[in-house]
Amino acid sequence: MTTGQTHLVLVTGPSGAGRSTAINALEDMGFEAIDNLPLSLIDRLVVPGETRRLALGVDARNRDFSTDAMVALIARLTRSPELHAEILYLDANADILQRRYSETRRRHPLAPQETPAAGIAREADLLTAVRERAEILIDTSEMSPHDLRAELARLFDHGDAPGLALSVQSFSYKRGLPRGVDLVFDLRFLRNPHWEPGLRALDGRDAAVAEYVASDPRFDGFAAKLIDLILTTLPAYRDEGKTHLAIALGCTGGQHRSVAVAEYLAKALAEHGWRVSTRHRELERHAALQRGQAGESTP
Repeated sequence: MTTGQTHLVLVTGPSGAGRSTAINALEDMGFEAIDNLPLSLIDRLVVPGETRRLALGVDARNRDFSTDAMVALIARLTRSPELHAEILYLDANADILQRRYSETRRRHPLAPQETPAAGIAREADLLTAVRERAEILIDTSEMSPHDLRAELARLFDHGDAPGLALSVQSFSYKRGLPRGVDLVFDLRFLRNPHWEPGLRALDGRDAAVAEYVASDPRFDGFAAKLIDLILTTLPAYRDEGKTHLAIALGCTGGQHRSVAVAEYLAKALAEHGWRVSTRHRELERHAALQRGQAGESTP
C-alpha cells in the first residue's frame, strides 16, 4: 500500500465459513472493519486519496446482494488506482458447514424454513462467480478460529511491508488437493520414509526424516530446479500485481516427504529475501484430532 491509497480487504464466503472471525481478526490488526455491509454502501466508504486499511464483510443474505452486483463491484474495486483491493474468500466443505449449523442449532439465512443443506447449496450457487474472482481463498474446513486468525496474521499483519507474501504448504494426496493454491508439486517420486521403521512415527520437520529425504539421489537435482523455477517466476507474479502466492507440495500421507521439502523450500525462499509462511495440513489435522480426544477424556 502506498501513501494516498486505501488497502481494502473484501471478506466474503458462505455463512458458517468464518467471515465474522476473519473480520474481528483484521480489526485487531488495525483495519477499520465493518461486517454485513450492503453492497450499495461500499463505494461510499472508499474515499480516493486516503491512506486507510479497510476490511468489509459481505454476506449473500444482505437484501441488496446479487451475484451480478457483487462481480461488478469486484471489477470496479480491483481496477481503481486509488485502491489496493483484495478479495478474501472463506470457504468450507458442505458437510462441515452443515455440521456447524447442527452444532449451533441455527437456521440457514437462505433457507429459514428448510434444512441447512438446502441453504448451503443455494448460497454456493450464488457465490460461485465470486469465488472464482477471489485472490485469496482459505478453506476453513479443518481450521479452528485460532488457526484462522494465525493464517490471516501471516497474510495481512505485515504493516506496510511491500511485495509478495508466500505460503508453502504440505498435503496428502489421499485427502485431495488443498483449495486456493497456485502451484502444486507432486513429491511421491522420492523415497518414502514411511517404510523405515525408525522414521515412520516422525514427520518431515525431524532432522532424521529431512536427511533421509535429501539423501534420495533425485533430491538435489529436483530441489535445485524447483527453487530456480520459483525464484524465476516470483518477480513476474509480483509485477502482475499478485500479493499472495500459495505453493503446495504433496506426498502420499502428507507426513514425511511433503513436509520435509516444504520446510526446505520455505527456508531457501526466505534466504532470498521473500516473506514466507508454512502450513502442514495433515499435521495440523492430526494435532486437532489429538486435542479433541484429549478434551473428550478430560473429566
